[in-house]
Amino acid sequence: MLQQTLFADIDQRETKDDWTFNGASTRTLTHCYHDYPARMIPQIAAKLLTLFGPDTKRNNILFDPYCGTGTSLVEGMMRGFDVIGTDLNPVARLIARAKTTLPDEDRLNEIYKMYRRLVREDAFPPTETRLDEVKGITRLEYWFRPQVIQALGVIRAFIDEIDDEAVKLFFQVAFSETVRETSNTRNSEFKLYRMSESKLETYAPDVFGVMTSKLERNQRGLIELRGNLQKLPRRPIVHVCSFNTVDGIPYEVVAPNSVDIVITSPPYGDSHTTVAYGQYSRFSAAWLRMDEPHRIDSRLMGGSRDKDFHYLPSDELNDAISTVSDENPKRALEVSAFYRELYSSISNVAKTIRPGGYACYVVGNRKVKGVVLPTNTVIRDFFAFHGYDYVDTYHRSIPNKRMPHRNSPTNEPGMVDSTMVREHIVVMKRKNS
Repeated sequence: MLQQTLFADIDQRETKDDWTFNGASTRTLTHCYHDYPARMIPQIAAKLLTLFGPDTKRNNILFDPYCGTGTSLVEGMMRGFDVIGTDLNPVARLIARAKTTLPDEDRLNEIYKMYRRLVREDAFPPTETRLDEVKGITRLEYWFRPQVIQALGVIRAFIDEIDDEAVKLFFQVAFSETVRETSNTRNSEFKLYRMSESKLETYAPDVFGVMTSKLERNQRGLIELRGNLQKLPRRPIVHVCSFNTVDGIPYEVVAPNSVDIVITSPPYGDSHTTVAYGQYSRFSAAWLRMDEPHRIDSRLMGGSRDKDFHYLPSDELNDAISTVSDENPKRALEVSAFYRELYSSISNVAKTIRPGGYACYVVGNRKVKGVVLPTNTVIRDFFAFHGYDYVDTYHRSIPNKRMPHRNSPTNEPGMVDSTMVREHIVVMKRKNS
């Protein structure tokens, strides 16, 4: 009953094969917070929970091992699940934490009114941002207009003085998006490309206006989430973590055989040739004083090349990598490294799911050197190797998932190809014995 009343976007008359969600709003609740590359739309997580979520009254657990900005976590919370997510990108974790945190309503309103009064009266305490105070951005004045640097410094100083951590988080996530949108980058790009000189001549973003609009929008989403969670008999427990599932999963956070359902969308490939999460996040991470924002992409899955090929339990994958190697052995080693780490991650995730629980992976099949890499089959093979039964694979077009329309599958300057236009939602079930 709870699942039917809390989320109206899932029409129970739909068939299992209808995953298009054309016209559905993807910006309800705190899903409205902060743009981000290749986000999973909330309708996918919601429908997977409707189809495969347990009906028991005990405290169910949803785990997302590549949680990004927390889409699946919010949807799990809405249905009373305790939720656990992890991601290596500190900006993604910031957004996920903000989307799943309910600050004290009175304290948030008090500080928000203070901010609005200072903006209206132009009464912020004077501050000066030195170029060396934004570490991780070389040539700060190349990427930000001088007046933008000054305004961002003023807002950051205001946020630094907020003494309530939940309220500070609410302001930080709005500030992060404001940093990105008021920089000199082309906002249509994920990677860092500066605007043309002709556009920069007249470019004068209203930093305080952008920040205010983000706060107002986010506050509406927060109110909506708060209202829905108040209908639950208990407040879900949320953990947003930074551990790397490739290396292992700490038992004190996610115990073996404890997870009812995994809903996740792993990277489709290494960041430097697919979606550059680190580059997208770099400015926000630097302004928010996060450590080493320039190294994010190298730490993500497939960020470094293997020295040797690894045979993995997926014949179709091994054949594809062999074909790539015939064309370019160096590129094949990069592909091999990505899938080796994906396999390690799945090996660890598989242990956390209880018998009878589900693993739901949303993936795309990219091309490298003209070879389609069958990631949907790979997910199926990897989980089957660890004692899971195949349930089904659902397919959908991805017009609503913000991804570059073309990328560099050869990793060579000037060589581009079309990216994925379909997603594959692979569902596996752990055997009961």
